[in-house]
Amino acid sequence: MLFVLAFCFGAVIGSFLNVCIWRLPAGQSIVYPPSRCPQCGARVRNVDNIPLVSYAILRGRCRACRNPISMRYPLVEALTGGMFVLLLLRFGPVPMVAAYALLVAALIVITFIDLDHQIIPDAISLPGIAVGLALSLVGYGPPFVDSAIGVLLGGGLLYAVAVGYAALAGREGMGGGDIKLLAMIGAFLGWSNVLVTLILGSFVGALVGIAVIAVSGGDRHLPIPFGPFLALGATCALFFGDPLIHWYLNLAMPA
Repeated sequence: MLFVLAFCFGAVIGSFLNVCIWRLPAGQSIVYPPSRCPQCGARVRNVDNIPLVSYAILRGRCRACRNPISMRYPLVEALTGGMFVLLLLRFGPVPMVAAYALLVAALIVITFIDLDHQIIPDAISLPGIAVGLALSLVGYGPPFVDSAIGVLLGGGLLYAVAVGYAALAGREGMGGGDIKLLAMIGAFLGWSNVLVTLILGSFVGALVGIAVIAVSGGDRHLPIPFGPFLALGATCALFFGDPLIHWYLNLAMPA
């Protein structure tokens, strides 16, 4: 029953995340006006705003104009609900899960906005840094010193990469949003998991980049947002960071 409640609560949060994904890049309020159809502008009735259920009942179409509703809406709701269940399975019903749920929700919003617009809103990453540090200060997360070092290391590593790439290539290869995102991840997960995030995100990003270049016929200038790969790396670090670090240390320094 607890897992069902976690999924339902996550789906409700996912519905709000859809609003953030749509409105934040446009500079619109995420509170007002109430939800509307992006195509005809008709207000979405409360009965049509039940996560997952309403989409199924309406068969993926707006009640007013009958135009299709993007599959992204139920996808984000189901993804958020599923992630909340996984957090509960991994960490149990402890207060720390609420802190990790905040991080996961932020990563979901950032992923979809970066995929659509190649931007990572400061409205998420900068408050996220402050929230991560504040949570660690009151005992929810890594020790405060680890969290603070995570912010500096996360932001500093990508800033150095961005400056070095711009100097060598003569053009910008990484935006400031990625730098602030990794700093936010460091605030929530600590400095060691910043390294796990960056290694895993870079590895998966490189594989996808190679595949995209191959499919595009060798075009090396296609924009590939890095934020989703950092979000994936952070999610892996959240669930498996400590075991991965211990495995690597045992491999590097066998007894």
